[in-house]
Amino acid sequence: MKFFPFQLQFKNFVVFSLSDIRKIDPSFHRHQLNQWQDKGYIRKLRRGYYMFVDVPLDVEVLFLIANHLYSPSYVSFETALSYYGLIPEGVYSIISASSKKTANFTNTAGAFVYHTLQPRLLFGYTLSEHRGQSYKMAEPEKAVLDYLYLHPMIINEADFSQWRFDSKGFLAMADLDKLHRYALAFGSARFVQNAQRLVQLIQMAP
Repeated sequence: MKFFPFQLQFKNFVVFSLSDIRKIDPSFHRHQLNQWQDKGYIRKLRRGYYMFVDVPLDVEVLFLIANHLYSPSYVSFETALSYYGLIPEGVYSIISASSKKTANFTNTAGAFVYHTLQPRLLFGYTLSEHRGQSYKMAEPEKAVLDYLYLHPMIINEADFSQWRFDSKGFLAMADLDKLHRYALAFGSARFVQNAQRLVQLIQMAP
């Protein structure tokens, strides 16, 4: 397959895989991708996953890449909290939740981190469209709970203060009933207690 007909056929793909290509051309050889990479036409994201070099790397493209590199997954934790403006720090890695084992990928597009959640906890995200493809982003309530799941110490007042969480902003956008329902889905009485304690700290924050 020549590159330019290939590029036309896959122009709406932010990320494409070898398996995507072989659905259209079963005889396609991997070495062709290596040649196109050497010529600077495509960039390799991880084994079997690629993108065109002329796709601009805006934040939504990075979210799309994160979803496709390691599936099933959705963007959450610090990345989602920063996206919603709930924490002041910029997040340099795209951090996601996945039912697969914890993983990290660094490539020419950026750094991508995946934390493991049980498959039944992969919920509480929205679908947003960008460049004709969709990416999954945790809702504010779920992003907070996912973060609490990995950082249970933030129910301590000192740790909560150091977190510099925008409590007023969260209360303006969040549904606390939904947060409680989502916390129950984690299936742990201790986790529900921690979530309730966190809500108290959020509500008491100046």
